[in-house]
Amino acid sequence: MGKRFTSTHYLAAFDLKYDENGNIVSKPKVQRVHKQIWLRTLWVSLAATALCLVLGYPVAYLLSTLPLRVSNILMICVLLPFWTSLLVRLTSWIVLLQKQGVLNDIFVWLGFISDEHRLRMVYNMTGTLVAMTHILLPFMILPLYSVMKTISPNYVKAARSLGADSWRAFRQIYLPLTIPGIGAGGLLVFILAIGYYSTPALVGGASGQLIGNFIALHMSKTLNWGLAAAMGTILLAGVLAIYWLYNRLVGIENMKLG
Repeated sequence: MGKRFTSTHYLAAFDLKYDENGNIVSKPKVQRVHKQIWLRTLWVSLAATALCLVLGYPVAYLLSTLPLRVSNILMICVLLPFWTSLLVRLTSWIVLLQKQGVLNDIFVWLGFISDEHRLRMVYNMTGTLVAMTHILLPFMILPLYSVMKTISPNYVKAARSLGADSWRAFRQIYLPLTIPGIGAGGLLVFILAIGYYSTPALVGGASGQLIGNFIALHMSKTLNWGLAAAMGTILLAGVLAIYWLYNRLVGIENMKLG
């Protein structure tokens, strides 16, 4: 009778196993798939978080500084994706990014590429990253906006009056004041990205699948529920560890989500 509790599935989640002597060894090279998926998931989650920060920071700044009438219109544009089905948004990206899609047609028309060398931007990692960034961008903008809205413009004006140029005033005064928003938005986007399933499944193809897709695969296709449960537990433990680290470094009481 087998053991009730075993670490076999946890080892398999990282392409490891026990040999005949009870030692932990790597699986044969042709069977090593999970470690690569973990690294890919981590890389995509970090890349999506970084892209959301780069794109979301100036949008949040505009929201907090533009006149109310204009900022309300911009806020509607930010919130509009929440009123649209996720499936519709993903299908739209497939239409835009495919080889015979809108973006490739525009690139060919502008002469950037030839018709024979259209770019493959969907059913791969590029499609996954683009679609995830678009879907997760509001989750970065809203925490940043909630923090920026409380920052008095007099702080930057005082720095400028004391001789600081625009870049120095931003780097030493404004940017540090937005750290709680950056931390909250980054944490929210990263945690959502690391467990994403639907976006990689529809636009990622074989090379754009993440760990969530493999958990679903083992649950529904291979019926290896023990391995799926082990991978889900590892993912949950990783998210809790990130949350704990954020609490130690920034303090959860400083988190502002809106």
